[in-house]
Amino acid sequence: MTIHFEGTIWFWRGPAPWYFVTVPPEQCEELRAISGLVTYGWGMIPATVRLGKSQWETALWPKDGQYIVPLKASIRKAEKLDEGDCVTIRLEVG
Repeated sequence: MTIHFEGTIWFWRGPAPWYFVTVPPEQCEELRAISGLVTYGWGMIPATVRLGKSQWETALWPKDGQYIVPLKASIRKAEKLDEGDCVTIRLEVG
């Protein structure tokens, strides 16, 4: 399954701070439909993410009924991105 969407980068200021982009509700429905087939625990869904010229393997995290895409510091640096930036993301799942 391939999913394309736009989202805004946000910062979680928890004990282990991290940057994320939230998958829109419509695409979250698609992910929930296949989650039982692809999750490896805690509702995490493995995915290949493409953002700009960067591509990496990660897992989508479930949060508040949606999924969030974690953005590594190396990706944000390579793509010159920061909190509040709007990005286009391509997910390959399954």
